[in-house]
Amino acid sequence: MAIPSGSGTEVLKRATLHAAGSGWTEILSGTANHIYTILSIIGMDANGGGGTINIRINDGSNEIQILGSQPVAAAGTFVWNDKFVMEGDDDLDIFASVAGYDWYVSYIDQNWEN
Repeated sequence: MAIPSGSGTEVLKRATLHAAGSGWTEILSGTANHIYTILSIIGMDANGGGGTINIRINDGSNEIQILGSQPVAAAGTFVWNDKFVMEGDDDLDIFASVAGYDWYVSYIDQNWEN
């Protein structure tokens, strides 16, 4: 991705998933000429099954785990507040070992398209 040299926009946004199934799910898909600063990721066990969650970034050729096998109590909530950056065609993927999680991601979208 080129370094931005013109005007653009910077907008606070969110992505959500309700009662997501078990396994890997893409929750945020990157777009060319965008930079995403992830502010927080919240996963809540809405079904009461507990289990574990994982978070990864797919950078187009690698799947980079940033959270692995985090236990969540039955009907519990996990909050990820570490900031990180995604760019271009990076994707944010979430995983739950049991179905029924609600997910909420807050982020800043910097758009540098001409």
